[in-house]
Amino acid sequence: MTKFEDLGLRPEILTAIAELGYEAPMPVQEQVIPFMLEQSGDLVALAQTGTGKTAAFGLPLLTLIKPEEKKIQALILSPTRELCIQIAKDLKNYSRLQKGVKVVPVYGGESIMVQFRQLDIAPQILVATPGRLIDLIERGKVKLADVRYLVLDEADEMLNMGFQEDIEKILQETPAERRTLLFSATMPAEIARISKKYMHDSTEISVGTRNAGAENVDHVYYMVQARQRYLALKRIVDMNPDIYGIVFCRTRQETKEVAEKLMGDGYNADALHGDLSQAQRDTVMSKFRLRHLQLLVATDVAARGLDVSDLTHVINYNLPDDVEIYTHRSGRTGRANKSGVSVSIIHSRERNRIRDIERMIKKTFRQETIPNGIDICKRQLFHLIERMETVDVNSGEIDPFMPHVVSKLEYLSKDEIIRRFVSLEFNRFLDYYKNAEDLNLPEHPTRGGDRREGRSDRSDRPERAGRGDRDGGGDRRRDGGSKRGQRVRLKLNIGTRENANTRSVLSSINEVTNDKSISIGDIEITQKFTFFDVFADQADQVLHAFANNGGPLEVGIVENRDRDDKRPFRADKKQGDRRDSRRGGDRPYGRNNERPARRRDDGGSGSASNSEKPWRKKRY
Repeated sequence: MTKFEDLGLRPEILTAIAELGYEAPMPVQEQVIPFMLEQSGDLVALAQTGTGKTAAFGLPLLTLIKPEEKKIQALILSPTRELCIQIAKDLKNYSRLQKGVKVVPVYGGESIMVQFRQLDIAPQILVATPGRLIDLIERGKVKLADVRYLVLDEADEMLNMGFQEDIEKILQETPAERRTLLFSATMPAEIARISKKYMHDSTEISVGTRNAGAENVDHVYYMVQARQRYLALKRIVDMNPDIYGIVFCRTRQETKEVAEKLMGDGYNADALHGDLSQAQRDTVMSKFRLRHLQLLVATDVAARGLDVSDLTHVINYNLPDDVEIYTHRSGRTGRANKSGVSVSIIHSRERNRIRDIERMIKKTFRQETIPNGIDICKRQLFHLIERMETVDVNSGEIDPFMPHVVSKLEYLSKDEIIRRFVSLEFNRFLDYYKNAEDLNLPEHPTRGGDRREGRSDRSDRPERAGRGDRDGGGDRRRDGGSKRGQRVRLKLNIGTRENANTRSVLSSINEVTNDKSISIGDIEITQKFTFFDVFADQADQVLHAFANNGGPLEVGIVENRDRDDKRPFRADKKQGDRRDSRRGGDRPYGRNNERPARRRDDGGSGSASNSEKPWRKKRY
């Protein structure tokens, strides 16, 4: 078995990592470290998040730099503030016995003047997020002329977050003779293009299969009606009392709603989304890392860079549109040779998407049935017994009270005490789940079965949705039920008189929605308005984003277009501006014309009241 001592690292580094508990290199470290120390070319390393990439590039960098030279010799770019901080922290730990080595992280969300002072003496290694680094370059505080090693960590994430132009600008500031080391979990086309354009004589190292899921992750899906998605989530959580995981939602609004429901139902949960301030975000993430939270409900964007070990579950409340996003989500569990579970809650018409993901990640998904009330009661009861068996007994604290307790219970036999103790917990769960309905869909649902769902849950239906939304109750975007071929035409309140063009419109949509997975179809710009198409299951996401943005831009639905009509849409001025028309016109949906808030069923199962929450007294 290979040892770190065999890889050519500095003695001080070997001592430091031994004290940190590093025993043998992980596969990505075993391949990358010798390459960086013995070769001179560029590197593209494909490996899942959590496989030891920071040490893979950090340990050889610390061996290669010259501590006596007070200039930036290595630059590491990361997509998020949290990951930037974590990388710098790890490098400082690895180099704590090396004299003269300085590592500085720079990122948004902190006073730039503080970072100015940290850069008064140039570090040998600079860890940075792209936006803050460009700011420092433009202010003349950072010069990259001496960079010998450039690391792009989680490069696919940086591209997904829209940093492509920033990355290319930074690359142009570095010397042409530098070595570029690109680390990514997946290999999208944009990464291949950057590699071809900016890297020379590059070698690809792949740990596992390209674009594949982590080896230790079990992929499971549950199939439910869209309106019962939250009920299914609760049962999945109840069936796993020791769950420590992330619930991924598609939008900020959905993230807030799901987290608020979970907290209202007594679960140890909180939300992480783009509307939080940096201080609020830090507080939530700190609680989650310390396990003061069991469940973190998050959007993909908000969770990027979140580095948390030992997650037991990742739950896809909605399947992502992009297989690569699924790979990133599922790769957050099953790290460091530990097992994990990636759960997807899907609608019947999403079964084909599961098959597509299976083909891409070369993993097989297992369909499981949603547990019923008895299953959950048994699991919770046995979990309680297990906790009782392993609890630490503090005799010194409880001994003074034991005589009174023994006296109080002395008329009861041992069997009767156990029976009453069991009933105390079991009855609460039985009361909550009595008469709980079966949430599982039949294996072969009858034709039109999904439509009944839509009619029975009109409180959650988008107001006066277009014809293509009739057969999917609740939020079409969220349940994934709409056919991806169906498009909705939206109307934006800017046109050529505001100098709108295709690029500026796309930029505005990306900025407001903060989600580049939204597919924008035909764009038509008139003097006063811009019309554009989106998929039906993404329309509400766009509408909510603009409604909650608080800016001058407003978006509405143009209702007079038949989604099955393949002819190009042409706006009719008279009809398009008649907002009171029965069919024509658009429904403004912005700051001054907000759609009424949706009423959502908060998911009491069966006939039980939501005031009965048997897990409220659980302690973690």
